[in-house]
Amino acid sequence: MANLNKAFVARLAGLSVIGPDGDDIGRIRDVVVTMRSGHKPPRVIGLVVELPTRRRIFVPMLRVASIDPRSVSLVSGTINLHRFQSRPGENLVLGALVDSVIGVERDQPAGEPSGSQGRPTRYQVVDVEIERQRSRDWLVSRLAVRERRGRSRLGRRGEVSIHPWNRIRGLDDAIGTPEHGAESLVEQYADLRPADVAIALRELPEVRRLEVARTLDDERLADILQELPHDEQTEIVTRLELERAADVLEAMDPDDVADLLGELPEKDAESYLERMNPEDSSNVRRLLTFDADTAGGLMTPEPIILSPQTTVAEALAHCRNPDLSPALASLVFVVRPPTATPTGKYLGCVHIQALLRELPSAMVAETVDTSLSALRPTDSVDAVTRFFATYNLVCGPVVDDEGHLLGAVAVDDLLDHLLPDDWRDMDLHDDTETAR
Repeated sequence: MANLNKAFVARLAGLSVIGPDGDDIGRIRDVVVTMRSGHKPPRVIGLVVELPTRRRIFVPMLRVASIDPRSVSLVSGTINLHRFQSRPGENLVLGALVDSVIGVERDQPAGEPSGSQGRPTRYQVVDVEIERQRSRDWLVSRLAVRERRGRSRLGRRGEVSIHPWNRIRGLDDAIGTPEHGAESLVEQYADLRPADVAIALRELPEVRRLEVARTLDDERLADILQELPHDEQTEIVTRLELERAADVLEAMDPDDVADLLGELPEKDAESYLERMNPEDSSNVRRLLTFDADTAGGLMTPEPIILSPQTTVAEALAHCRNPDLSPALASLVFVVRPPTATPTGKYLGCVHIQALLRELPSAMVAETVDTSLSALRPTDSVDAVTRFFATYNLVCGPVVDDEGHLLGAVAVDDLLDHLLPDDWRDMDLHDDTETAR
């Protein structure tokens, strides 16, 4: 049976949903989509499936293995049996989009001057086509519509025509975006990873995005901002009240703050630095002295730094800190006092795997690796990349010419510089499965 990459939703309604073992789970009753800003095609996030018990449940599109003219097959038999309830920003195709009144831009007739098309013709939505993308996302691609002109004397209605999404106008107004306060959206995002919330925020209209940012607490907003592109970080931070923005910047990683403030005029950046805690701002000021495309510009000044007398048990306790990324938690750096950057003499590092093999009472000085070379703050991004590839690391020390540890570069910060500027726009997967 042919595997379909596009289908009209009305034709999907009533199809059987088959589990991986061949069991009939239920029948499709509707398709759930989310509207997006900037007139982007709505994203299909899942199916409403009616079980034999008449209960209607939600099945994420990532669980769909294939669609053919007779049934929909799932990749997993594990499904959430909670009753389906629409969430903020979600719309049912058959329940909300179909029968909506919209406008469709027509082609400009030959000979008409540019811009003389007039108002779009008004149509009523009859059906909605969804299409699978290379990224595995399903998006609304075309709408089947009928012109609103009433019935003819013979009782016939207008003919159905099909139009691509880019010609559709007014669908947002026709169905209405549910008016949920920012508090409801924040509650909806509560169980999502910061990266997933960042994706969701980017889909919101600008005004609502700022409302949500103002509603989030400082720590949560800081985590989410770090997952946004620099221009969108700047957009949010510069529209917060100055004191609130300074509090959020204090909660962010210093290297991310330096990247953000580096995009602003020097006078504006100084306004935020003056209102930050002096200890936090001093770290950021030091990072701003390095070029953004060097190890010094990539590093964080707050890796795990310990003295030689620290026990293995204490070192592992530091590695368990949930605020540290897995990359930063992979290495412990051993130095002579002081342990705040720039530190005393850098002695070496200990990998977390080495710590796990030692007795908890042993000193980290007994297992320190003194043979691993260190990065210099002026090393290029290419040099940092070669360093990680050579030593199979995800974190590396940055040491100055006098042997003081200045910080560490983590692989996630390196990847941010290696990937294209628009890499966050290249959807890796549909983020909505985790939302359920």
